[in-house]
Amino acid sequence: MVEEARIAAAGTEIAAPESMPKFVPPCPDVFSSRCTSREILDLIADKWSVLVLGALMGGTLRHAELRRKIEGISQKMLTQTLRHLERNGLVRREIYPEVPPRVEYSLTDLGATLAVPISVLTGWAEAHIDEISAARARADAAASGSPTS
Repeated sequence: MVEEARIAAAGTEIAAPESMPKFVPPCPDVFSSRCTSREILDLIADKWSVLVLGALMGGTLRHAELRRKIEGISQKMLTQTLRHLERNGLVRREIYPEVPPRVEYSLTDLGATLAVPISVLTGWAEAHIDEISAARARADAAASGSPTS
């Protein structure tokens, strides 16, 4: 049994009864359709997730504060995003036993590891607004048959 666990931990598939789920080897390759890292990339690459995580990089916030900071997000979408991030260990939800109840959100240690990648991604988006807008205008003009500049 210990040997089977060692082999499984090393990523080698072992024979198992059909009733047991098939072992999926570790695969740090987001380009592989079998790799769990795709799900993680989907989680952190979502527009609302990036904005919520980015907002929480500044410190602990309440739901209403997050909603004011992230323009355009609905209450429902913010709640869903926070629950998803909490479930995946990126956001901590702290409930205080007060009347009315006070709930605060902050990054976990794992969530804080995304600070640099998110800062780079949002910084890139802000730095390239004009170039992206120009590319869109050229593509739209080409699609409509209009001359481009």
